[in-house]
Amino acid sequence: MTQTTETTTRAGGQPFDIERTLAALTLEEKAGLTSGHDFWNTKTVRRPGDQGQDEGQDAVLVPGVMVTDGPHGLRKQRADADHLGIGDSVPATCFPPAVGLGSTWDPTLLRRVGEALGRETAANDVAVLLGPGINIKRSPCAGATSSTCPRTRSSRATSAPRSSRASSPRASAPR
Repeated sequence: MTQTTETTTRAGGQPFDIERTLAALTLEEKAGLTSGHDFWNTKTVRRPGDQGQDEGQDAVLVPGVMVTDGPHGLRKQRADADHLGIGDSVPATCFPPAVGLGSTWDPTLLRRVGEALGRETAANDVAVLLGPGINIKRSPCAGATSSTCPRTRSSRATSAPRSSRASSPRASAPR
């Protein structure tokens, strides 16, 4: 029986073998990945160039990536802005809130919103968009109103996974 390893693509189209990379990391390097480099970027794991790299150049085992937040679309601060969002942000589309999207009951529309989010995310060199949501507020007395995906079986089974897959930067390709 052959064992397959999960691979993905780094920026620039280079393959990134996740299983092999995890096996190569030390415990300290793995633990270091649980905190960020700064507010919006993950840490890069580098080692002195001993893997065919030019002398004096570090080998990058795990590239750092940028993540952003925004339940209504991409929220990316310019390089000199603050992390609270009070300063200047890059222009982005403001999509309807989760309750508005969830209330449409329209999986095709939700997929289109997810695809648009994925395109904006990729166009702004962001690897992960945190916070896009689909939800229906079921009670004015609260309940699960802060959840980002609906809890009803039929809507959870169709809407949330479709929108989540669609917001992947690779999702803009026709299926």
